[in-house]
Amino acid sequence: MDRFQSLQVFVKVAERGGFAAAARVLGMSPPAVTRAIAALEDRIGTRLLIRTTRSVRLTDSGERFLADSRRILMDLEEAEESAVGAHAAPRGDLRVTAPVLFGRDFVAPILGDFLEQYPLVSAQTLFVDRIVNLMDEGLDVAIRIGDLPDSSLSAVRVGAVRRVTFAAPGYLSRHGTPRHPKDLAGHRLILALAAEGSPEWRFQEQGKPLTVKPDARLSMNTNDAVIAMATRGWGLSRLLSYQIAPGLAAARLKIVLGDFEPPPLPIHVVHREGRRVSAKVRSFVDFMAGRLRADPAIN
Repeated sequence: MDRFQSLQVFVKVAERGGFAAAARVLGMSPPAVTRAIAALEDRIGTRLLIRTTRSVRLTDSGERFLADSRRILMDLEEAEESAVGAHAAPRGDLRVTAPVLFGRDFVAPILGDFLEQYPLVSAQTLFVDRIVNLMDEGLDVAIRIGDLPDSSLSAVRVGAVRRVTFAAPGYLSRHGTPRHPKDLAGHRLILALAAEGSPEWRFQEQGKPLTVKPDARLSMNTNDAVIAMATRGWGLSRLLSYQIAPGLAAARLKIVLGDFEPPPLPIHVVHREGRRVSAKVRSFVDFMAGRLRADPAIN
């Protein structure tokens, strides 16, 4: 087995969390995978994986080696596709990350259509409400919501969303509608832990920042749970406009304090910048950008 193949085996074992699972993906026998990892560890002179009867986990050296292995394999893949030619048909494994609800409601349907159009491409998704390092986690494309820090990533702006305050109509009829952010002190509030980057709710009044520290009796770690509780009429909360779009369309939720919303947050499709951008990444970014820019929910 050559060095690149052994790296591929190691990455799959790390990603799948076991030798048997990696063997199924690679079309190898579990003993062959075990021998490949043992040979790799012998060659580099360090333990990469800790094996138990129930699981396989990375050592500290293994964590570092995994990031390097992914980088090497991605560079090799880009070089091969570049040699084939810029106009080659998209092919290979595409890895995409996005926030959970955005991934479910926007990225997944578009990705499905992309795979229908390009049958030589397969895809994996990582939908999480955190910023993911594309290189370290072996990802090709990310959807980012919010201002982008300076980085080596190439970014395409595709839309914007608003941070909105909302509640069920039933809650507002029972407890009244707040007319100013200071009125929130008299309401039951639901804090969305996955959505708020700080303990304060930020608004804007006549072009000037206005902050309110919510005295929330209920804090929830998933946005789905926040939406469900608000829809039941428990209290007011804040999320991004696309996250509550279905509830707004069905009149289950209503936006309040619209005159005090902060500036919209941009949405970008980002990917690693470099001299060679693979056909699958280039095609998917163009495909995704075109579809998102045409979606009225984020434009």
